[in-house]
Amino acid sequence: MRIIPFALCGALAAIIAPPSPARADSATHAQVTILGTTDVHGHIYPVDYYTDRPAPLGFAKIATMIETARIGAPHLILVDSGDTIQGSPLEYYHNRVDNAPIDPMMLVMNYLKYDAMAVGNHDYNYGPAVQQKAHAEAHFPWLSANTYRVGASEPAFQPYIIKVVNGVRVGVLGLTTPDIPYWDDPSDFAGLEFRPSVAEARKWVSILREKEHVDVIVIAMHMGIERDLATGEPLPQQLPNENSAVAIAMEVPGVDVIFMGHTHKDVPSLTVNGVLLTQAFMWGQRLARADLYLNRVPGGPWKVWAKSASTIPVTVRTEPDPEVLRLARDCHKATQDWLERKIGNCAAELAEGDAQVRDNAIMNLVQRAELETGHADVALASPLNLAARIQKGPVSVRDLYSIYVYDNSMVVVELTGRQLKAALEHSTVRFRPYQPGKTPSELIDGRWPPYDFDTAAGVTYVIDLRRPMGDRIQELKFQGAPIDPDRKFRVATTNYRVNGGGGFTMIKAAPVVYRSADEIRNLMIDWVQRHHDIPTEPMNNWHIVPAP
Repeated sequence: MRIIPFALCGALAAIIAPPSPARADSATHAQVTILGTTDVHGHIYPVDYYTDRPAPLGFAKIATMIETARIGAPHLILVDSGDTIQGSPLEYYHNRVDNAPIDPMMLVMNYLKYDAMAVGNHDYNYGPAVQQKAHAEAHFPWLSANTYRVGASEPAFQPYIIKVVNGVRVGVLGLTTPDIPYWDDPSDFAGLEFRPSVAEARKWVSILREKEHVDVIVIAMHMGIERDLATGEPLPQQLPNENSAVAIAMEVPGVDVIFMGHTHKDVPSLTVNGVLLTQAFMWGQRLARADLYLNRVPGGPWKVWAKSASTIPVTVRTEPDPEVLRLARDCHKATQDWLERKIGNCAAELAEGDAQVRDNAIMNLVQRAELETGHADVALASPLNLAARIQKGPVSVRDLYSIYVYDNSMVVVELTGRQLKAALEHSTVRFRPYQPGKTPSELIDGRWPPYDFDTAAGVTYVIDLRRPMGDRIQELKFQGAPIDPDRKFRVATTNYRVNGGGGFTMIKAAPVVYRSADEIRNLMIDWVQRHHDIPTEPMNNWHIVPAP
């Protein structure tokens, strides 16, 4: 078994494997096993960094499962579908506080002998220098067949690998969601363009079949299912082309298996148009496995005659691999010490859980930091972790990290009163049409994520769910007076919103008057250090009708 590297020398070329041994050439049956992870987001130790409690997740436990699988399938293929070097305090600490050592995720994945990793959108979040360093530290290729230098004819990353397993030539193609420009700052992907995934998949699958003569094609991609399979309707709150698993299965001939990612879904096994799809949830809580069974006439081509997939859960009983724990130990300890630093005090326990139906003191803490730092008239914030809590007593960095789990930075834009109302109206699509007798909690549409429900501080208003969508924001006032639709306001929001995240088109189009160079989380830390005491009563500047 060997990796056949992709090379570019004026034209596409690949180092072709030498002939397989005679025993393999004469075989009439073969099995190929592929394991996949995705959206691990920097989780190595089996711990929830937000609560500092043990948790059934992370590479240390996944490693044990991989080694167990290798006992029965020693030549298996191991891939990851992206969002790897961002998303946990461990990776934040490594990338922002001490980036000198080898990236801990690359260190562990090298030890586990990954064959390839598809590049995810969050793998761009810390900018090109951090990304390029991690990429160089990997002993396996990062794949993305649809990421190009602007105007170039060849991809910026290796598009595929070929492995020979039990005499079967397996091509593994990597794809990335092309909507990165909607979420990341332009500096994070400078000089790159992301081409449509279906067209690029069709192009590269053809190359793999016709020029590389592979027997099996596996796609590892940082995209998931884009439509409701029961109705055929596109899933809400996704950007055009953000996810393309169904389209590729339907429109690209020659694909055998797709290992999906990006959507944080557990998809044990799904067959679409004969293509097997699977997805291993997130944070190393599951390991996806696909098994392909092939036969042939001796000397003839291999044909897949059966295939299956499953996702294997990590449990509390799964033993962590001690070598993985050792490899990540120093970074883990430094991260824990950083999270434990005390920065302020809270006189009562606070919880974020009801932030979708009433004003909330934890959301107000985010908004207070935005208002003060951005010298803003209005601050927008959304719940990012409904399980977040601040205990009574000393407040640590960990507490604020659990509230603001994304690495967004603050941007202040200029909005008119009309645009501000439109932004708040857009947030209310989180609630289904009103039904008498239903509470606001019962009207929440679970297809829309909480992080796209913005509430505002600095103004007062009412969300009247009895009214039609687009006219639910009532009594919108600034400093006690009805808002003039033409008046301009300094509105603090996030780079995610300004880049197009969540579909807030009025914010994406607004003039930018200030950009913070730091993450909102750090603005919150600075605010608490300055003021010391966290206000425990909500501002109560908005409420829902009917009452929760």
